[in-house]
Amino acid sequence: MDEYKEEVKDAHIEQNKNELNDNQSAEQEAGHEKKKIKNLISLIILLAGLLIGSVFVDVAQLVKGSGVSQKALNETDVFELNDKTWVAYPEPIVNVSVINDDNCEECQPDEVLTWLRRMLPTLLSSKIDYDSIEGEKILEDASAKSIPVFAFSSEIENTDFYEQAQMLFDKKGDYYILNTAQLGAPAGKYTELPKIGEDDIKIGDENSKVKLVVFSDFQCPYSKAFNDTAQKILEEYKDKVLYVFKQLPLISLHPKAIDAALASECANEQGEFLNYADKLFEGQKDWGKSEGTQELKTYARQIGLNAVQFNKCLDDKKYQEKIDEDSQTAEEFGISGTPAIFINDQFKSGAAGYDAIKEIIDGELSE
Repeated sequence: MDEYKEEVKDAHIEQNKNELNDNQSAEQEAGHEKKKIKNLISLIILLAGLLIGSVFVDVAQLVKGSGVSQKALNETDVFELNDKTWVAYPEPIVNVSVINDDNCEECQPDEVLTWLRRMLPTLLSSKIDYDSIEGEKILEDASAKSIPVFAFSSEIENTDFYEQAQMLFDKKGDYYILNTAQLGAPAGKYTELPKIGEDDIKIGDENSKVKLVVFSDFQCPYSKAFNDTAQKILEEYKDKVLYVFKQLPLISLHPKAIDAALASECANEQGEFLNYADKLFEGQKDWGKSEGTQELKTYARQIGLNAVQFNKCLDDKKYQEKIDEDSQTAEEFGISGTPAIFINDQFKSGAAGYDAIKEIIDGELSE
C-alpha cells in the first residue's frame, strides 16, 4: 500500500513537471513570437521609410513642428510656414559683404540693399566694419575710396541679374564690386581724399586748415550756381581756406564744356582764373551755343590777358592731359555729376548753398 502511494505521488510530481515545462515552452514560444512581430514591425517601418522617404519625414517634422521635407519642397514653389511665406527660386544664394561705418549716418546701405533684393531675391548680406582687417583688405583690393562698398561673391555670375547688368560690376580679386556711382547712389563717406597736385588751380594759402576741393563743369547750371557760393566763401575766409578747382567737363551733356575747361586753364596760366571763370559762368548760355572758340578768346581780351599767349594755349589744347587727369580722378572717386564738393573729409554733391558750406567750414576751423 505504501509503495502504491509513493508511485502515485511520483506520478503527480512528474505530471506537474511536465505541465511546468509545457507552460515554460509556451511562454518562450509566445515571447519569440512577440519578438518576431516587433522585429517585423521595425523592419516594415524601416522599409517604409526607405521606400517613401519624405512621407515619413513629413510626419515626424509635422509632429515636431520643425519644418517641411524635401519632398514637400519639390512639389510647390510657394508655401507658408510659421507666419512666413517661402518662395522657391532657381538661382543660387548670393552673398554680399557690405563694408561700412555704422557711425556714419550718410553711409546707411538700406536703400541700395532694398533695391538689390528686388533684383536678387536670393541675396544674403553681411556687414563688415571698414576699419577692420577684413574690411581694409576688401577696400584695398577694390581700390575703393568711399563707403559703403558692396562686395559680391562669385555666385553673382550665375544670376539673370548679372547677365543683364554686368556693367554695374567690377571684378576685383575674389569679389565683384558694385559700381554705386553708375547706379546713381551717392557716396556715404570718403575713406580717401582727392590729392592736390602742383598743377591744380589753387586760390588761397596751401597751408590752410580747410581745403575746399571742387569738381566743376563750366557749362553746368548747378556749377554756375555754386560759383556764387565759392566767391562769397573766398571773400569771407580769404587765406583761411584753400580753394582748389578741378575740371570735370561732362561732355556727354555739355559738348562745349571741354573748350571752356581748356580756356580756364590757359587763363590760370596768366594768373586770372577767377576773373575768367566768372566770365564763363556769366556767359554760359552764349558761348554754349556758339561755334568754335572765338567767344572764349574774346573773353580773354576783355579781362586783359595776353591774347597771343592765350590763343596759342587754347588752340594747342595745352592742358588737355591735365583735364583728363582731373576727370580720371573724379571717376576713381565715383563722381559723375557737378559740382562735387569736398570740405576736408566732408562731401557735398550739387549746388550746396552758402550757409551749408559755411557751417562745415566753421566746424572745421573750430577743431
